[in-house]
Amino acid sequence: MKPAVLRAGLRPLCLGGFSTVVRPKALLLLGTLVLLCLGMTLFGLTHGSLPIPASAIGRALFYPDALSADARYIVQDIRLPRLLMALLCGAMLGVAGAAMQSVTRNGLADPGLIGVKEGCSVAVLLLIFQFPALGVIWRPAIGMAGGLLTALLVVLLARDISRPRFILIGIGVSWAFAAGMGVFMTTADVRDVQTALLWLAGSLHAANWTLVSVAAGWALPAFALLLFTARATDVSLLGHQAATGLGVRPARLALLQVIAPVLLTAACVSCVGSIGFVGLIAPHMTRFLLRGGQTSLLAGSAVSGALLVLLADNLGRLAFLPLQLPAGIIVSLIGGPFFLVLLWQRRDRF
Repeated sequence: MKPAVLRAGLRPLCLGGFSTVVRPKALLLLGTLVLLCLGMTLFGLTHGSLPIPASAIGRALFYPDALSADARYIVQDIRLPRLLMALLCGAMLGVAGAAMQSVTRNGLADPGLIGVKEGCSVAVLLLIFQFPALGVIWRPAIGMAGGLLTALLVVLLARDISRPRFILIGIGVSWAFAAGMGVFMTTADVRDVQTALLWLAGSLHAANWTLVSVAAGWALPAFALLLFTARATDVSLLGHQAATGLGVRPARLALLQVIAPVLLTAACVSCVGSIGFVGLIAPHMTRFLLRGGQTSLLAGSAVSGALLVLLADNLGRLAFLPLQLPAGIIVSLIGGPFFLVLLWQRRDRF
């Protein structure tokens, strides 16, 4: 067994009573992506309408009194929470897409393509404009309810989440919700419409420490749940009968793997609006770069999604100064052609 493991590029790793096998090449690539995220975060902190030297970033974080009030405010209260929110939301959407593709066994699956984002958006918009007194901490809860109801509707209509029509029905449901939001846009007050449009575009400009903490508080349990079920997911890919024989309950596992992506998507949409295609692109990037099971896919999708949203936000914020484009628009410019390519590759499966 050991020579076969070594030939596959795996190496044993033992930490106390815990033992597993890892792929050093995959860890190196994952570490490279993490370093890219850190480098792009530092770039985002130093560049903007007011350039700040990289040497001043450390002082702003650890010795804030050494900087001027303006520079300290820009770094600590504007740029840093915005960049952390970009990293967090990208990771959430990447992990949600990876889990959804695994449970449906469909490379086109993504919470945004089955109407979850639109269901969350409708619920959050109703909360914002009908109950403005409620704080932002209620947005993920209301968004999660809207997303879960939408996912349940799609599952009931499709009757089988592993077939391609699950994605097609989800797209139809998302269009129906988008039409409902269009009716709202044409009948609401123009100031409400401007607020809704900016939020729906997936803008990170309003990110603050409260939103970062809310998103992290909802995301961490979902991350933990998916990592806890990663090995069972690998077993379930062998088939229903084989998984049941090995002690896995496919129905319960599928339920958990649908709830967790909806929770992640709802938290992201509730905090920054709709950012599409990240959950579709990040898992495919991970499969192209990394090999391994579900744990590797989840970790790689989290880092790839974080890198993608961070890159999109930096481009939208810096490339068109003094104007700023929402990150959701930049991601859509990339994700639209990517989705069409995937559809063309799978044109004989529908």
